[in-house]
Amino acid sequence: MADSLRARVGRIVSGGAHALIDALEEVMPDALGQQALREVDQAVDEVRAELGRAIAARHLAAKRLTEQSSRHDDLSAQIDLALSQDREDLIRAALEHQLDIEAQIPVLETAVADAAQRQGELEGYLAALQATRREMAEDLTDLSAARAKAPQPPADADLARGAKLSELERLARGHRVEERLAALRAGRSGG
Repeated sequence: MADSLRARVGRIVSGGAHALIDALEEVMPDALGQQALREVDQAVDEVRAELGRAIAARHLAAKRLTEQSSRHDDLSAQIDLALSQDREDLIRAALEHQLDIEAQIPVLETAVADAAQRQGELEGYLAALQATRREMAEDLTDLSAARAKAPQPPADADLARGAKLSELERLARGHRVEERLAALRAGRSGG
């Protein structure tokens, strides 16, 4: 999930507001702009959720590290007591347990460091997404203001253009059907 989240944040931030606004200038800028803002908001929510998990993982790993370090120190005190009472069996058991703890400590330290690094990375993503969202919202506001000032083409022109594009699409589709039919006929007569 981390790679897909990283890729998504990268796409949103690098694509940014400018590419979006350029694409929207010709068609329904308000609807598509609001959809783009919702996509950024959704990415922000995902990053926040992932950030929460990273913070929790860091906390749990740090807590476990503290517990194990404390247990190691307690065992040292107990070893001293067992030494004073010449209890070699207890000393051996405590030393074995200390060795187990010492094997776990580097792993726990790495887990804490990794979670801290992930937390920093996610905080950076969050800041970048929030900046991108602000920029997009400003650009959409500017675009809406500019469109409000610009003379709008008559609705009849939009309808006529749409009808012509529809007719062109039907013509192209009919042409593709005829090409395939001709290819089928040629295949039958040639085979």
